[in-house]
Parts: sequence; C-alpha cells; structure tokens
Amino acid sequence: MRPTLPGVGTAVAALVFAAVPAVAAPSTDALISEVYGGGGNSGATLKQDFVELANKGTSAISLDGYSVQYISASPGATTQWGVTPLAGSIAPGKTFLVAEAKGTGGTVDLPTPDAVGTIAMGGTSGTIALVNGTAPLTCKTAADCAADSRIKDLVGYGTAVVREGTATGALSNTTSASRNGLSDTDDNATDFKVGDPTPTNSKGETPGGGNPDPDPDPVPGDKRIHDIQGVTRTSPLLGQKVTNVPGVVTGTRATGDRGFWIQDTVSPDADPRTSEGVFVYTAGTAPTVAVGDNVLVSGTIAEYRPGGGSKQTLTEITQATTVTLSKGNPVPAPVVIKNLPQGYLPAPGGDIEQLPLEPQTYALDLFESLEGTLVQVDDVRVAGPSTGFGEVWVTLNPNQNPTPRGGSIYTGYDQPNNGRLKIKATPLPASNVGDVYAGATVGAIEYTDFGGYTLAALKLGQHVSSNLQREITAQQKESELSVATYNVENLDPSDQQAKFDRLADGVVTSLRSPDVVVLEEIQDNNGTVDDGTVAADQTLQKFADAIVAKGGPRYQWRQIDPENGKDGGQPGGNIRVGFFFNPQRVSFVDRPGGDFKAPVEVVKKNGRAALSVSPGRVDPLNTAWEDSRKPLAGEFKFRGRTVFVVANHFNSKGGDDAIHGRIQPPNRTSEVQRAKQAASLKAFTEQIRAIDKGANVILAGDLNDYQFSPALKTLTGDGNLKALIETLPVNERYSYVFEGNSQTLDHIVMSKNITRFGYDVVHINAEFADQASDHDPQIVRARPSTGDANIDKIVFALEDILDCLKK
Repeated sequence: MRPTLPGVGTAVAALVFAAVPAVAAPSTDALISEVYGGGGNSGATLKQDFVELANKGTSAISLDGYSVQYISASPGATTQWGVTPLAGSIAPGKTFLVAEAKGTGGTVDLPTPDAVGTIAMGGTSGTIALVNGTAPLTCKTAADCAADSRIKDLVGYGTAVVREGTATGALSNTTSASRNGLSDTDDNATDFKVGDPTPTNSKGETPGGGNPDPDPDPVPGDKRIHDIQGVTRTSPLLGQKVTNVPGVVTGTRATGDRGFWIQDTVSPDADPRTSEGVFVYTAGTAPTVAVGDNVLVSGTIAEYRPGGGSKQTLTEITQATTVTLSKGNPVPAPVVIKNLPQGYLPAPGGDIEQLPLEPQTYALDLFESLEGTLVQVDDVRVAGPSTGFGEVWVTLNPNQNPTPRGGSIYTGYDQPNNGRLKIKATPLPASNVGDVYAGATVGAIEYTDFGGYTLAALKLGQHVSSNLQREITAQQKESELSVATYNVENLDPSDQQAKFDRLADGVVTSLRSPDVVVLEEIQDNNGTVDDGTVAADQTLQKFADAIVAKGGPRYQWRQIDPENGKDGGQPGGNIRVGFFFNPQRVSFVDRPGGDFKAPVEVVKKNGRAALSVSPGRVDPLNTAWEDSRKPLAGEFKFRGRTVFVVANHFNSKGGDDAIHGRIQPPNRTSEVQRAKQAASLKAFTEQIRAIDKGANVILAGDLNDYQFSPALKTLTGDGNLKALIETLPVNERYSYVFEGNSQTLDHIVMSKNITRFGYDVVHINAEFADQASDHDPQIVRARPSTGDANIDKIVFALEDILDCLKK
C-alpha cells in the first residue's frame, strides 16, 4: 500500500530536494541527457564516445564558458579530470552533442557533433560533469563534488565513486545511459536507464545522417478532465488510456504519493457533478512540472483505493507522460466552500460508488464533485487535534453540535457532523481543538485512507490558538469513594519516562489521586516483544513509582496475567486491565485462586454478595471474550461498605466500515461481539443483584462503544445500571476525538442504588496535539450504599456533618 503523505506546491518540492543527497541542485534547464563510453571498442557500432546535453527549459541556454569534464570510476591521488570546452547554445527542447575520443572499432559515425573533445571515457564505468567553467575540477568524492557550485549536472555510471545518489547501471560497448524524460531527482539510478545509444545533435540529426522532420506541435486530445471524473465516484474511463489531456498545474507533491494536480481552465463543462481537477500520479519520481505550467498529460486512468476494503477511491492518471506547453500561467481561482449541504452521504443500503453524485444534497458528494480541484475554506475551527503525520480535522460548520471546548459532538449514527474535513500540510503547526485557521486555507481535494475527503493544503490560514487548558477535577470529600478509569495507551516499561510522568501527573493533578484507578492497555514487561512474557509487574511498578514522584499516594495493584497471545491488542503486548488502589483510603479483599481461565463466581457471605476469587476474571471462557480483554472483578471495602468494581476493555471497532466509505450505511460488524460482551457482563451484575439488591457495583473502562450503542443499552436497558456519561449535558458527552468527532468510548456504569455521586470526564488528552494517551480519563466520587436506603440517609447525613467540620 503506497503512503499518502501531505504537502503540495513548490515549497514542499524544495524541501524534498534539499533532503536528497545530491551533487547539484536539480537543473531547470541544461542537463546531461545521455552518456556513452564504448565508442570504437570491440563489438561497438558507433566509432566514438559521446556526451549529449539537453535543454528542458523554455529559453535558449548559452554554453559559452562551460565544459564537459570526465573522471574515472575510482580516481586515485594523481587522477585528473579531463576537460572539453564548450561554445554555442542549446535551444529549448533540443539537444547538444559532444563527441569524445574515437576508437579503432565501430562502423557508424556520430551525427555532426556540436562540440568535439578527446576524452577517452570508460566503457563501463565513469563520471561525466557539466561544469560552469573550463578549469579542471579537483573533487574526487561525491561529497566534495556536492560542495562545488560550478557543477551544474553530474552523472556517475557503473561503479563510479563520484555520482548523484546511486550510480546508474554499468554500460557496455553497445549501451549508453540516457535520461528518463529529462527528469532530474539528483539520483542517477532513478534518472537514467541503460539502453541503445541514441546520439542526437542540435539539428535533430541521428547516426547515419538522418534528419527527421521535427515533431508537430502537440495538441490536446479528445478527452477532458470532466470526462475522466464523470458523474459518479469512479471514472467512466477506468483502465483506459488517455492522450494529451489539457490542464494547468495547481499543485505538486514531491514526497509520499508523488504527483501533481491539474485543472481544466479552457473547456470545463456545466455539470456540477463532474470535477474539473484530477491528480496525476508520478509514482517514485518527484514531479518535474511547476505550479502554473500549462501541460498535456497522457496516461492510464486508475482508481486508487487507500486502505482497501470499503474505503472510497481517488481518481488519478497513472503511468503518465507530460508535455509542458508554457509556464507561468495563472492558476484558477479556488472554489470557496461556505455552506455545506445538510446531508452527509446517500444511504441506499449498499455500495454507493455508481450512484450519480448529488452535490447539492450531500456534503461528501460535494467534496467528490470537487476531487482534484482547488478549494478554499475560511476561518475554520479545529475539531480534532493535529497529528505527527501533518493532519488536522477542522469543521466548516462551526455551529454544528459544538462542544464547550470547540469540538463537534457525535450524538448518534445519524449525526455524523457533515462539516468535518481533514487538512494535511507540511509543515503544520501543533493545533488543539478550538484553535482557528484564520483567513483562507487553499488546497486540492482528495480522498485518503484515514479520514476520507482531505484538503491537501497549498496555503494555510493563520493559526490562532484558543489557549485550551487541561482540566482538573473537583477534590473528593473525605466520605466519598473516588473511582477513575484511564486508558493509558499500550503502556510498557520501554516507553519513555516522559510518558509515565505525564500519565502520573494526570492521575495526581488532574484526577486528584483517586482511591481506585481502573487501568486499560497495560502491556507486559517487554511490550510488543513476542517471546511468551505475560507478567506486567515492571510496567505497573514503573507507573506507581512515577505517581509517587509526582506527589501521589503509593498505589498497590491487582491484576491477572492473561494467557499469552489471547487477549488481542498489539501482538506480543499481552494487553490487560487492572486496578490501582490507595490502601490508605480503601482496602482490597484478596481471595486467592483467580487466574486467566478461572471464572469468578458470586457467592453469599453473611447474607450479602461476595466474590469467590478476588481479583477474578468475569466469564473468561465465553467466546464473547475471544481475542479480547477479559473483565476483571475486584472486591473493595470503603468505610466498611463493600464495593464491587469491574475493569473492562471491550473489543475494538476494527473491521467496521468507515462512516465516509462506499458502503452506506456502514456495517458495524464489531458491534456483534461487544453486544455479547455486554450481555456477559450484565449477567454477572445480575448475579450480584440476585443475592444483594443493595450491592454497590461500578463497571469502568474502555467499552469501545457509544452511549447510544446496543452494547450500552444491553447494560442499562432495564434501569438497574446507569451510564454516567448520560448524566452530563449532551454536548459534554465525550472522552475521545476521532476524525473530528468528539465522542465517548470510555464509561463508568453504576448500580442504581448509588444515588449520591459526582461524575466528571477530565479533558487532558484527546483534544490536544500533545497527548499522554488518546483517551481522556473519567472519575466518579460516590457515597457507596449500606444496602438499606433508610440507613443511607442517616449515614450520609452524619458524613455530611463530618465533611463540613473538616473544611
């Protein structure tokens, strides 16, 4: 799968060229186009060595004062460069032939050369340089020659020590090295191919005295960009070859998915469904065109499906050849997008690729109708933080389901927030939710793997920070049990200490050192090294030590090592859930016997519910938990009251269709397993309730599903358990940000008899470019019930008095 890295325009190309080891900056005009050193040797057809120059520019280039110079493949201390002075000029688009030494073999003369030298070039290996000057060069290594500003172009072939990048292949008495379409990436192996010699002088003459008629001026073919794009998501010309498609270059990309965008400025049609822009894919070669070039492009029409599966596609021209007709032309004005349609995508119950686009009805149809086209968005607000891949999510509809902190809340499967759009650019300032790109952001619309429709930015608006602050939860009262859940994102001892410190600060400062912390994504002691290790004591110890260093309590922990390779997550990581608890505030009831396969049972002790083993795994042999983390139940005591806490991490959404994909509505196949997991967990809580209706039960963790999902409804549908996320205002129900949607995957679910509580999602990660984890933690501060509502009233009243006296 080819990458889709960001960046368009000449600025990006300059950055890439600067990063490639090279002798000379890529030439925009005169360069070496062919090298041959086997002339006159045994078996050769041509009698003479030659160097051919070419002019890829639009103006004639004077060669007065220039020279062609040669040095052997492995120069020694006394080796010197041979010099052939040049005079005259190269017309635009033409060649210039320099004849060198003759041999005694061969049967065919070169065409009349434009310059003559006497250098005996190596037949298999050597180095040729085009030099601004006639004094012999002195460099003898690639690095030294890179520092010589006189060198305009250089070619090393065979085993040449002096070369640009990697030398091109070895030559022979019957083969030369000729440049691929005058491309110049400063890598000889990329730029040149070995084949039959084809020397051509400035008159266009070839060996044998041939003087072919000049090629007629190229003219546009019979296809236009809107013919390629068509009125659906896939091209009606898919797989067909097109010739001389006209367009103006609007942007280039020299890294990752290399290529350039062209747009029809002369003969667009009047159909709003057909885009007038398209991407030209140049594969491993950086584009040689520039913004403003008027070009004719020939190639094969393809549909690139990034990520495969149910993702949509990017229409492009591949295996392309390009003719530049003129340079410096005005770039078409971008299409300004202000108001998106209310709809997101059509949802016929299947594949939408062949449906005619409705850009006035659906937001993503509008983006598809502008694929490859320059667009402009103004004053966009960040809805999902920037990433290390140069990507950031913004909203074009700032009033659409806003969160108090600047995001866009995801409230249901039918509310995808159609104003979201991904922007990618290089460089991209670190951006948090709520920040704004003031003014115009301009770029081409394309479709990428992670996020779908994307604006590949040529120009970014001015980044304006919203000064988003990390939250700190309220301090718990002495009489309140605080239970938090925190997904620490694949934590293992090899992670940098800075990550442990950031996570620890979140526990101590932002969560105010909860009594119990339910942890998800704790990995084993050597992380993703797949050697059978399952213990995680070193991971937990390092985390506990970091919390103490931040001024927090000395947490103890309980967990059960999983069976190797059976709990999903990163291969070798043996991901699991566990408990941290503060023994100064809460005690853990230890009952031995729990292991990775032994299910915990609910038993009756002194008329109340208890666990047969503590900690113990809930229903671990149920196929619902196959390749997924098994819930971990623990029995805690707080002020003499029993609290059952279950740590959870349901199976991921991997395998579901993207909400922006071609299958609409998207299939959510992973929901099936989570529904079974929720049913298993619900059954366990009902076992507790069957013995003790007044029992305190807290389910916490990453359930990998929304508050409106079938899994959560399975847990809470009968009213015996309540999802605390639903106690918050609708626009605050989130702990995670995905593709610009603020949503919740993490939950705390409690038994209904716990009536005195305060609940908080503490935003310290998900909205920020600088994250310790991709999840925000949650916390509940609760008064556990005694099991009798009337006694609760008396106990809570006394506790309230004591809390007031301690203020």
